[in-house]
Amino acid sequence: MTGSALLDHEHPSIRTFDKRQLRDVLGSFVTGVTVVTTRDAEGGMHGLTANSFSSVSLDPPLVLWSQATCAGSHSAFKDAGRFTVNILAEHQYDLANHFAARSPDKFSGVDYDLGVDGLPLLRDCSAWLECKVVSRYPGGDHVIFVGSVDCIRQSTRRPLVFGGGQYLVADPHDLGVAPVGTKGAMKSQPHAVRLASRAMLRLAHTLDKTLALVAWGNHGPTVIAWQAATTPVTADLPLGLVLPVTSSASGLALAAFLPPEAVDRFVTAELRDNERQASGELPLTAESLARVLESVRASHVATRRPGPFYDDRVLANAISVPILSPSGLAVLALTAIGPAEHFDAAAEGPCAEALRAAAHEISAALREA
Repeated sequence: MTGSALLDHEHPSIRTFDKRQLRDVLGSFVTGVTVVTTRDAEGGMHGLTANSFSSVSLDPPLVLWSQATCAGSHSAFKDAGRFTVNILAEHQYDLANHFAARSPDKFSGVDYDLGVDGLPLLRDCSAWLECKVVSRYPGGDHVIFVGSVDCIRQSTRRPLVFGGGQYLVADPHDLGVAPVGTKGAMKSQPHAVRLASRAMLRLAHTLDKTLALVAWGNHGPTVIAWQAATTPVTADLPLGLVLPVTSSASGLALAAFLPPEAVDRFVTAELRDNERQASGELPLTAESLARVLESVRASHVATRRPGPFYDDRVLANAISVPILSPSGLAVLALTAIGPAEHFDAAAEGPCAEALRAAAHEISAALREA
C-alpha cells in the first residue's frame, strides 16, 4: 500500500464542509498571538487580537496580517497608514481576550507606551514590529494588510501560542539531544517528564481520567504532576504525594523495572505492615509480590483493585505503565485513576492500551534522543 493510499484510508478527504469544519482544520496550524494597533485620523487608538500575522519577506522587510471587514475597527485600519504588531507573551492571554472583545475603549486600564507616530506599544510583550502600510488586498470577507517593517523590539519573554481553539505554551522540541540530568540511566528523566506531560494532556482529553506522573524519589514513588479529568477523582490533587510500592499501581509499575537495591527497603517495610491488606485477604508476601512484578514486566501494565485514594474518602481503581530509559530502567510511571464504580481498570482494556501506547512512544523517543 502506498503512503498516499494509507493517508486516504485513515483520514478521508472532506469535499463538502461547513465553516466550523474548516475552522477546526485551520486550527491545526499553530500560530502565535498578536494585538495589532493603530490610530485613526482623529488620533483615536484602535487594537484587535489577530493570529493571522505572518512574515512575507526579509529583504525588503515585509509582514502581513488580515482583518475581517465586519470588524468594528476596520474603517480605522483601512484608512491608517501605519500599524504596530504586538506579539503577546505567554502570560498575556487575558490581554488577548480583552482585545478580541468589542469595547468602546479597549485601552482603558491597559499599560502601553507610544512608538512611531504615537501608535501604542503594549507593555510586557514578547516582541514588537512597527510598520508602514505598503498595500492592501481584498481576501474574501477579510482585507490583507502588507506592511514594511520600520522598527523592531524584542524581550526575553516567551510568546503566547494558539492552536486547536485554545491557548498553548511553546517549549523546545524534545527530539533533539536529551538534556543533562542525573547520572546513569536517570539522565533521561527530565526529557521524559516533558514528553509525558504533553502526553497527559492528550490522554486526559481522550480518556477523561485523572492522570498522575510518578517518579521514584527518596521516599519511594512520588507524584510530580497531575492532569485532572473533567470530574477529578478528588478535589485535592497534591504534588509530592508519596505512594506505597506494593499496593499502588504506580509503585508496582516502577518497582518492576528498577534494581532490587532501589526498592527492597521500601518493600520490606511494607510487607511487615499487614494492616495495609484488606480485611479477609491473605497478606502479601515476598513470593506473591515477586509474581505480581513478573506479571507487570511481561505486560508493562500494573493495576490496583479498589482502595482508598489519598484522603480515604474515595474508593479508586488505577492503571499504571512504566516509561523506560534506554537501558530499560523505569524513569517514570504514567498512571490513570478513577472512582471504582466508574473506572474499569482492566489490564487489557482500552484505557490500559492507550497508556501503554503512550509510554511506548515516549520510551522510544528516549532511545532515539
